[in-house]
Amino acid sequence: MRRVRLFASAALAGVCVGLGGTVFLSLDSRVLGALLFTVGLFTICTQGLHLYTGKVCYIFEKDLSYALDLLPIWLGNLAGTFLLGMLVRCTRIAPPLVEAARGLCETKLNDSLGSIFLLAALCNVLIYIAVEGYNKNPHEIGKYLALFFGVVVFILCGFEHCVANMYYFSVAGMWSGKALVYLLVMTLGNSVGGILFPLVRGRLANV
Repeated sequence: MRRVRLFASAALAGVCVGLGGTVFLSLDSRVLGALLFTVGLFTICTQGLHLYTGKVCYIFEKDLSYALDLLPIWLGNLAGTFLLGMLVRCTRIAPPLVEAARGLCETKLNDSLGSIFLLAALCNVLIYIAVEGYNKNPHEIGKYLALFFGVVVFILCGFEHCVANMYYFSVAGMWSGKALVYLLVMTLGNSVGGILFPLVRGRLANV
């Protein structure tokens, strides 16, 4: 039952990321779109929802049960983004969003797996900075600035976020075996980036 609730929380987190992705696809300005995309992580953190890219950063600080929870969280994120993507495709706002998402997805699927992995690893360095800043910054404004800067910078840099891409593949209707392989590589890259940064930081703190 606990993992069912965990899956449901992760699905809601996927919907939140999808809402951010929807506004990003809706706008011509990448800067404004990146800024408003932060509604996803803002809602996830303030409502205590479960997002794979944030949770994986703390895997070595927790126990085995925490690590095992990451799979239902990833699957829940996938379910939430897929559901929202399918719903959006049934609405009048779909045509321009589908076109924009297709452009994004084609760029990703035409990239090399090595490039995708590195871009995903760099993405989760910023996600860790955002989530850790929200959790640990003693200043209320600083908490939210960490979320906004972390998300805006990873989007404007063109880094790869596996959950956001779940939504883009869904709304574009471009799921395939190749898309799944690329998504798994993105997930691996996000995991490595999110894990290595705090590990290195921890080592340096002990020097």
